[in-house]
Amino acid sequence: MNIGTLKNTNSDKVLFHVTIWTFFILTSLIQFYESPFRISNDFYVQWGTGIILFYLNYFYLVPLLLLEKKYWLYFVFVLVLILLFMVIRINYFIPEFNHLRPQNMMPPKMMPEEVKMFLKNQGRGRMHKQPFFFKIGPSFFYLLITAISAIIRTLTEFYQNQQNKLIAETHRTNTELNYLRKQTNPHFLFNSLNSIYSLAHKKSDLVPDAIVTLSELMRYMLYETDNKTVALEKEIDYIQNYIELQKLRLNNIENIVINVHGDTRNKFIEPLLLISFVENAFKYGTDYKGAAYVKIKIFILENTLDFWIENTIENHVKDPENSGIGLVNIQNRLDLLYPDAHELTIRQDSQYYRVHLNLKLDKIQTEI
Repeated sequence: MNIGTLKNTNSDKVLFHVTIWTFFILTSLIQFYESPFRISNDFYVQWGTGIILFYLNYFYLVPLLLLEKKYWLYFVFVLVLILLFMVIRINYFIPEFNHLRPQNMMPPKMMPEEVKMFLKNQGRGRMHKQPFFFKIGPSFFYLLITAISAIIRTLTEFYQNQQNKLIAETHRTNTELNYLRKQTNPHFLFNSLNSIYSLAHKKSDLVPDAIVTLSELMRYMLYETDNKTVALEKEIDYIQNYIELQKLRLNNIENIVINVHGDTRNKFIEPLLLISFVENAFKYGTDYKGAAYVKIKIFILENTLDFWIENTIENHVKDPENSGIGLVNIQNRLDLLYPDAHELTIRQDSQYYRVHLNLKLDKIQTEI
């Protein structure tokens, strides 16, 4: 998050808090609608101390004590603050229970001394005999403020922790995907260079064509695959170019077939997702005479891709360090990008190796 975004976020938070407090204070003023001049000093002190208590609890007591599981210390601090504000209000700002003087009562100057003394004693009596609820009433307001503040801060911390976990998981996933993609590029490049080396070793006139085809493949890898998704048309074109490059080095290409059925327009897929299957098919489906058996069928129906590939098992000499790297790579990428939107089936017998991938193209996890 950059500095500008952070400033905007903080400004939005301040505006939100000001709006909420303004709403509650204005709502509480409804009781004075008919007599606005009867608003006492206690009203302002009540909300002023309430706001102070809210933010003391929000910024300090909850994060430093409550969320750290220092429960007793937290409740002691809250109790002390509530008692402090109650003492201030009761002793200095809450008006006494004095009845309003009736309109037809004679002015004080015209009252007999006996009447003045009686009214004075009555006022003192009321002052010292205030109801118990009146004395503890402010505590309910402060308890409510404290509870709301603690709930909001706790929920905010929980949400922030969840967001941080999500960001960390997203970063980890992106790092893993980038690593897997970087594995794909050199794997493909080594196979392609082996094909061109084979042609050069034979002093074939097809070497220039092979280099041009390889340059097209590299251009796609350099300028298209940094995106989270690529057009399905381009991905299929990439596979077809790779197949053409392989054909240049083979002696018998009659059994190399790729068929594409369905509408590829406006469809998108994770880049370089299918190429590992194709690479393995040519690697293990080519015999020592330079004949290969590789059959590929791609069906697109709405947003579902069915990818079938079949090859004979001709190359029985496997590299123990590199064998299966491509398949493990693609399985990991499928699990990350299409966790509940793919079905991969691999079957092998004594003669054929078959792969079927069913993919929901519109279910890719593009937010990671």
